[in-house]
Amino acid sequence: MNNKHIAIGIDIGGSHISCGAVDLNRNELISGTCFEAKVDNKASADEILTSWVGAISETMNVVGKDEISGIGFAMPGPFDYSKGIALFERVEKFLNLYGVHVDNEIRTRLGLPAGMPVRFINDATAFAIAEAWIGVGKDTPRIIALTLGTGFGSAFIADGIPVLEGETVPEMGCVWHLPFGDGIADDSFSTRWFEKSYLKLAGRQVDGVKEISELFGTDDTASRLLIEYGTNMGDFLAPWIKKFNAGHIVIGGNITGAFDKFGSFLMQSLANHQISTGVSLSILKENAAIIGSARLVDDQFFAKVEPLLSKM
Repeated sequence: MNNKHIAIGIDIGGSHISCGAVDLNRNELISGTCFEAKVDNKASADEILTSWVGAISETMNVVGKDEISGIGFAMPGPFDYSKGIALFERVEKFLNLYGVHVDNEIRTRLGLPAGMPVRFINDATAFAIAEAWIGVGKDTPRIIALTLGTGFGSAFIADGIPVLEGETVPEMGCVWHLPFGDGIADDSFSTRWFEKSYLKLAGRQVDGVKEISELFGTDDTASRLLIEYGTNMGDFLAPWIKKFNAGHIVIGGNITGAFDKFGSFLMQSLANHQISTGVSLSILKENAAIIGSARLVDDQFFAKVEPLLSKM
């Protein structure tokens, strides 16, 4: 890495962009550098990129472009992380970016100097990298990180580096695609499972997990679903926790707002499988993906991660 030590980390969400500057020498997010902007994921490619660049520019203006060593993106898939090309299709978001070389667009629109790194990684993996680096998993050699929300994100981290291959992890180093129930894990551990299940059992729609969580203890259907969610998650994760020999599980995402309702059932399920691995909520929260993506700018760290990008 060059002698500059400030990197910009960017978290691309389905309806927003969040960014901030990270001091790679002090291993911390710099106060006052975080900005967020709403993004219409169904807009034209130009409109989406303009929204992204606007937020990034806010952070750059605070830090000073000349002080920045590079930019990292935590990007949802499908995306070519090694080449910086959007491959969004069949996901109902950012479809107009398909085939766009985001790397080139960002460089041109921001007027970045030649040679400044612009790097990309899966958003759930960025979350996990941050938690293993300076979060609750920093003192644990092997962690599993989960992001619970509109999707079921996950990553396996050993000594700070994502693990994508081998007998101890699932294919691609994540679990969303693995069979569970009548479908795949993403169907059972995301927000839509709660909404669909509540509609089916109670005959009315609810607005997300927060509403179901607030009904816990007073509504039989809500209570049943939260108990089932925690229990099923423990049953599903148990074999992989054992295979990976995970020392800690770190959980983030919007559904963690209901952890006080389903968490004890998750822990009991793990205990039933003779697993005593600790489970903690993220302490970095919404900043985790920003911090994890910014770490890509560290050349020594990126040298270990770069060979994995084409496999994400």
